[in-house]
Amino acid sequence: MPAPANSPTFSAHTFPWWPLLATMAMQTLATMAAYSVPALAPAIARDLGVDGALTGYFVSVIYGVGIASSLTAASLIHIYGAVRIGQCILAATLAMLLISAWGGLAALAIGAVALGSAYGAAAPVSTHLLVPRTPPSIVNLVLSIRQIGVPLGGVLGALVLPPLALRFGWQSTFLLQAMPVLLLILLFELPRRTWDARAAPRAHGHTAGLRPLWRLLSANAELGRLTLACFVYSGLQLCFVAFIAVQLTSRADFGLVAAGQALAAYQLSGVVSRPIWGWLADNLIPARLLLAAQGVVMGLAAAAAGQFGPGWTALPVLLTCVVGGATASGYTGIAYAEFARLGGAQRTAVTGLGTASMFAGILVLPALAAMQVTRSGTYSLAYASIGALAACAGLWLGVRAVRASA
Repeated sequence: MPAPANSPTFSAHTFPWWPLLATMAMQTLATMAAYSVPALAPAIARDLGVDGALTGYFVSVIYGVGIASSLTAASLIHIYGAVRIGQCILAATLAMLLISAWGGLAALAIGAVALGSAYGAAAPVSTHLLVPRTPPSIVNLVLSIRQIGVPLGGVLGALVLPPLALRFGWQSTFLLQAMPVLLLILLFELPRRTWDARAAPRAHGHTAGLRPLWRLLSANAELGRLTLACFVYSGLQLCFVAFIAVQLTSRADFGLVAAGQALAAYQLSGVVSRPIWGWLADNLIPARLLLAAQGVVMGLAAAAAGQFGPGWTALPVLLTCVVGGATASGYTGIAYAEFARLGGAQRTAVTGLGTASMFAGILVLPALAAMQVTRSGTYSLAYASIGALAACAGLWLGVRAVRASA
């Protein structure tokens, strides 16, 4: 919700610069590692003699295993501290890079499991560190900026890793990524005592497991609606990423470069829009209404994207991608702020629940959409189906939000 008129102002002294930079760096390096195998897929497939499409399963394994790590993160954070769990995320990232550098499909599979075993804890760790140190008037902005680490890691992986692989080989490229990860693990040790001391008391009897989360979800209808909406929104987000380039090259007569530019516009729009949404949620429009509007708009953008074909020129395609990126990719920061708000004292566990719902959407909906494309031979029905779900979820959120504020 917008900050009250008498809420305290913030300055450079109250803005959580160091926790924000630390958690954003952690997320960036972990995401860059997660998307390193798809970025290096041509070289890996050539050397191992496999279909490059198989590397897509690497990210799926990370997100699938990551659901479990997101749901168990709160208990571990309360026992060991958020900074220590952040170091565990980085250690899992380091393990993935070292194991994958060994080479071979088995090593890549084990590396994906290693990273996934901690990857889902990134958002709960960030929420646990940032929310208590952030003035309420800028929580949406801060968490939205933190979320830039996700697309930033993907962009860095796409831009930096292929040239390194050409120069040093793909196995050595994994090892080169390990160096900044190891450095950040060591740097995290510097503020650990202070930051973990300011966090919630680490009671070893804390029981933030699945059963308390289920009870909270059952008792809080608003949290249930947000969880379901994020499941759909994240699924649509990955549908755009998975389909834009191949659809434009195979159905709309776009060249590979032009299709790549459209996908880049989608990704860049998601990066730029996140802090804008955060500022709006803190100052002008309640986050719930913004999330509702985003669902409707991303649904319309999906319906438009499903029509990409002969006769579509660059400008309408780019506009559709920008709108889709700003909503389907840009929503996550204010969504996490809403999970934290609804969770109250259990915000760390509820943030883990939000992460699990997003990861589940990423796993389920793009796969169903791909099956629909394969069966129908067209993208329009797949986009329309997922887009309609997103629009309905947005309308559901919006109607309930308006009734609650009436």
